[in-house]
Amino acid sequence: MGCKANQFESSIIIENLENHGLSEIKNIEDADMYVLNSCSVTHKSDSEALYLLRNAKHKNPEIVTVLTGCLAQIEKEELLKNDFIDYVIGNDEKLDLYNYIKKDKKCSAADIMQLETFHRAVLSDMTKTRASLKIQDGCDNRCTYCIIPFARGKSRSADVDFIIEQINNFANHGFKEVVFTGIHIGLWGRDLGLTLLDLLKEVEKRTSIPRYRLGSLNPLEITDELLEFLCKSDKFCPHFHLSLQSACNKTLKSMNRFYKVEDYLAQIDKINSMFDLPFLGSDIITGFAGETDKDFETSRSNLEKSGLSQIHTFPYSKRKGTVGAALDFQVEDNVKEQRAGIVKEISRKKYSDFVNKNIGTTREILIEKHPDKNGFLKGVTRNYLTVITNSKDTKLLNTLQNVRIEKFENGKIYGILQ
Repeated sequence: MGCKANQFESSIIIENLENHGLSEIKNIEDADMYVLNSCSVTHKSDSEALYLLRNAKHKNPEIVTVLTGCLAQIEKEELLKNDFIDYVIGNDEKLDLYNYIKKDKKCSAADIMQLETFHRAVLSDMTKTRASLKIQDGCDNRCTYCIIPFARGKSRSADVDFIIEQINNFANHGFKEVVFTGIHIGLWGRDLGLTLLDLLKEVEKRTSIPRYRLGSLNPLEITDELLEFLCKSDKFCPHFHLSLQSACNKTLKSMNRFYKVEDYLAQIDKINSMFDLPFLGSDIITGFAGETDKDFETSRSNLEKSGLSQIHTFPYSKRKGTVGAALDFQVEDNVKEQRAGIVKEISRKKYSDFVNKNIGTTREILIEKHPDKNGFLKGVTRNYLTVITNSKDTKLLNTLQNVRIEKFENGKIYGILQ
């Protein structure tokens, strides 16, 4: 469940278990073990995790259920009160999961706030088209809506040499693109006396990978110096995901976010002017405590006039243990959902407009290793559009090709290989 960092770690868990003789199967009824790598960013994700575990035990009463991830880290032993949970494994321990499920101890989740160093997890899965590399873990921010720092601990960075070694290993195995993931990658290097820009300069100098892509960044972390460097890069994919959370200054202050809407709107305009049709995604929470109709209208208006390409939005979810949960003037659930629906419609229109701007242009795509259901090759452009091509030539799988984008129809983008 959850973020790209969790998806990366799920692949680590699978490899860890397979290296000890276990194999992944599809049917719960035939399985010996059910492992759930949970997310705890919302109350809904907690409920979904418990439902999935309960359902697994219902379908196969003999199955051993293992709950790991952020929910496991936060709740720990409390979760064992549920008779459908057999093991609870913390966020750091899960990267060596097999050794923990072989112990008699049912809960293994040390105090993650005491962790000072990055866990060097190496993923050797070579079946995907784009490699993911976790370069950072944890978060030092204390946003009032967020429980994740208490599930992930302090910000910890992978060292430069480890990152370079992993990228070159991916390149040697034929990968053309690597995606940098983490909980807060903009904090990379702070504990090492370095910055993300320092890392990217080393990536440019010391690796042969043709493309790299960045995960989510706080607007304050995208400095002019970083932008100047990236816009001159031949490797960087012009795809930014901005962790904005609101487009109203009053709400941002209440969330303990340290920037203003007018500043990041200007920054978005700057990015759009510096790159050739860059993809600009964002996160927006609707219905945070104290968000009035007027506040939301301000947010809606600012989002509409922004130069974003797409908006990922979700209603605010109270998390026990956060400042936001104790604030006055909590917004009704139906109002949160209604506001989220409005933002989703803004996002739909912005994405459509962005795709239409790309029609008629020629873009480099990385052909994915798996064609679509009709056998046609598809690939991802540098600016994060998935394009279905006019070819079924499997010799082109995992290669970089140019495609002319022709049309956008029924939510899908079509192009002709050049």
